[in-house]
Amino acid sequence: MTPFRDMRLPHAYQVTLGAPDDFEGWRDQARRLVQCDVPPDRVVWDAPGSAATDLFAQGDRRLPVPAAGAAQPRASRQFLQLAQSVTLHSDPERFSLLYRLLWRLQAQPRLMEDAADADVGQADRLARQVRRDIHKMRAFLRFRVVEEDSGAERYVAWFEPEHHILRANAGFFVRRFTTMRWSILTPQGTLHWDGESLQEGPPAERADAPSGDPTEDLWRRYYASIFNPARLKIGAMLKEMPRKYWKNMPEAALIPELVATAQAREATMVDSGRSMFEDAERPANLEQIANMIEACRRCPIGCNGTHAVAGEGPSRAPLMIVGEQPGDVEEQQGRPFVGPAGRLLRSHLEDAGLDLGAAWLTNAVKHFKFVPRGKRRLHQSPTAKEIDTCRWWVDSERLLVRPRLILALGASAARGLLGRTVSVQKERSRPHALEDGAELWITTHPSYLLRLQDDARAGEEARFAQDLRTVAGRLAELTS
Repeated sequence: MTPFRDMRLPHAYQVTLGAPDDFEGWRDQARRLVQCDVPPDRVVWDAPGSAATDLFAQGDRRLPVPAAGAAQPRASRQFLQLAQSVTLHSDPERFSLLYRLLWRLQAQPRLMEDAADADVGQADRLARQVRRDIHKMRAFLRFRVVEEDSGAERYVAWFEPEHHILRANAGFFVRRFTTMRWSILTPQGTLHWDGESLQEGPPAERADAPSGDPTEDLWRRYYASIFNPARLKIGAMLKEMPRKYWKNMPEAALIPELVATAQAREATMVDSGRSMFEDAERPANLEQIANMIEACRRCPIGCNGTHAVAGEGPSRAPLMIVGEQPGDVEEQQGRPFVGPAGRLLRSHLEDAGLDLGAAWLTNAVKHFKFVPRGKRRLHQSPTAKEIDTCRWWVDSERLLVRPRLILALGASAARGLLGRTVSVQKERSRPHALEDGAELWITTHPSYLLRLQDDARAGEEARFAQDLRTVAGRLAELTS
């Protein structure tokens, strides 16, 4: 019979940390081990809840002592910030990964700049997952009020984080709910705030949290009132608010019905926008439209003190180009497409062979919607209702100009012409027949291109240029 052999790693050291999120403990011991020239494959990291202490992973708990005058390890601020996030992950190998990176940084000071490195990439992935979990806790945690024995109110919430983020999120909830007495219960631990001090407690179970309170009906009514069917994108909603969080959110019970009735509610919004012009007489000419939109106050944008920007171009143009709304520069100059996005558009139109002199340029919304930031005015997207209200003006322009082809730039412009929410990426680069016989083509708004960087912008700008070339070819066919 073969005698039992000691399978432990030779000269291995086992480091026991005080908590699953013990960044300071890891940092102190990691520095010490690097100073003692202990390579990563000779260190076992043990945190509460990990499996590091199995039979074959046990090492010497007496860590080596650095020699007098040993140099301090080198670590960039970028690495330390990343390490703080990675420490919060639930991956049992996170501390080993971080020590391996720290060890390699001593010989490769610019290692963290190598996005193709496997260890750097893994650390980045773990950090992103932690940040996402932190965001989900802040967004989807719901407090319910309970009455304590003393008669005082306490707000209690249950949450099931994927990672060790409870203590990392404590400061956020203290700052946000300073005047409330609250408790946050999770399977990993609990937090209790009495208005002055924060206490930690042991793990809890779902049954320890209340199931509901009278204020939830009010919350559900509020959620239903702000649910915008025109902005509904089910895939994006589920990505941002996965179903696993719904069980702790009172408003989630309304989501199936709100989604099912979204199309009918959107149609009602469009009809509401039209009804504001029920008794209005259509303008007789384009000059009259320009005068009338300046005086229009049928939506909040028209009441914000800005001047309306009328369309411009020949009165019987074969091509009509519709943007979202005038920007800061357009509002000041009183002309469409003269700001940065407009200059980019004009350059691409020229490259595509589209004659601006033969096009009617206008916007789906006629006034500039913005939020003030000091001396600046920052663009703010119009709501679906505001677009639907202004649609009457775009329809009036179409009746007078009678274009053969209409180019819509972005989702707001497409909605102003179709009366429904549009996915630009799904519906671009192909014709859509309108009731008056005109052909509608949809592409991105040039302002979208300006927000992109480097390769992403190059790719999208190439698609935009191709869309305009296709439109130019189709317009030539329609007018030949």
